[in-house]
Amino acid sequence: MSRTLVLVRHGQSEWNLKNLFTGWKDPDLTEKGVEEARAAGRSLKAAGLTFDLAFTSELSRAQRTLALMLDELGAPDLPTIRNVALNERDYGDLSGLNKDDARKKWGEEQVHVWRRSYDVPPPGGESLKDTGARVWPYYIHDIQPKVLGGGTVLVVAHGNSLRALVMALDGLSGEEIVGQEIATGVPILYRLNPDSSVAEKIVMEG
Repeated sequence: MSRTLVLVRHGQSEWNLKNLFTGWKDPDLTEKGVEEARAAGRSLKAAGLTFDLAFTSELSRAQRTLALMLDELGAPDLPTIRNVALNERDYGDLSGLNKDDARKKWGEEQVHVWRRSYDVPPPGGESLKDTGARVWPYYIHDIQPKVLGGGTVLVVAHGNSLRALVMALDGLSGEEIVGQEIATGVPILYRLNPDSSVAEKIVMEG
């Protein structure tokens, strides 16, 4: 039985390139982001992976990344479930602001706390803990059973929604996960044991 879960952060978006807080805003991919998505699909194909099901967010940068990957995998019609639970962290009042401008407005230290603390949300937005509070139940009830049933499942989402998943899968603390970066377009492969513990983890870089 496969019991394989692959996590991929969407390719670079236009707002990533412009150094803007994105959150639930919906910019498209850059040319680099398109190539990152295609490269992720090619790397999974080269590894011999075929998927039974995909999950993604309600945001177009993740959906387009998934579509580009599936084209490379030769599986454009793979059954796909979209859900808001996998959306990026909501940055609230920071959304759409340049990160340097935000530092000028609120101060370097305050913006650092909002970006890198585990449980302090920006005004009107979510902390990483808040993001996890919607990601974890969705994973446990909707994604994990498909994996433990023997499936090979692909999840294409966002830096913070995937950090919440990695936190749970790797057994990291809130302090440990805030230092973890999820690179755009780099597949992270988990093979699960029948009890849902992680048997193997591979970051498919290069």
